[in-house]
Amino acid sequence: MRSTDLLSIGEVSERTGLSVPTIRYYEQCGFVRASRTPGGSRRFARSDIRRLSFVMLLQSFGLSLEEIRAAMADLPLERAPRAADWRRVSAGMRDRLDQRIAELARTRDMLDQCIGCGCLSLSECALHNRGDRAWRHGSGAQYVLRGRF
Repeated sequence: MRSTDLLSIGEVSERTGLSVPTIRYYEQCGFVRASRTPGGSRRFARSDIRRLSFVMLLQSFGLSLEEIRAAMADLPLERAPRAADWRRVSAGMRDRLDQRIAELARTRDMLDQCIGCGCLSLSECALHNRGDRAWRHGSGAQYVLRGRF
C-alpha cells in the first residue's frame, strides 16, 4: 500500500462524519487498525471508511457493538476486504437482521394498537405491567420484544 493511499484520522472523520474520539474508540474495539507515521500520527486505509460506515449502519439498526464485533471478526485487518469477505459477513448477519426487522414490526403494530388506541386505561391496557410481572422475562419492554402480553 502506498502512503498516498492512507488517510489521517481527521480525513477519516471528515469522510465518515464520526468524531475523532469515536474513531479512536472503534480502533480500540478492533473495527479498524491504524498504522503510525514516524511521528506517531495515525494513518488509516481508505477501506477503513467502509468498515466504519458498516459499523454506523449496523448501530442504526439497533445492533450492539458486541454483535457488530462478532459479525466483523472474520474480516481481514491486514488488507481491504474483498467482495467475498463482505458476502460472508452479510450472510452471517442475515438472521440477526431478520430478527431485528420482526422486532421493529411488532413494535410498530403494538404502538398502532395499544399506545395509539387512546384508551389510557391501566386496568385494561395490555402493556400495563400489573404487579411488575414482566421482570421475569428480562429488562426493557418485554411485552413488545416478546411479541405477546
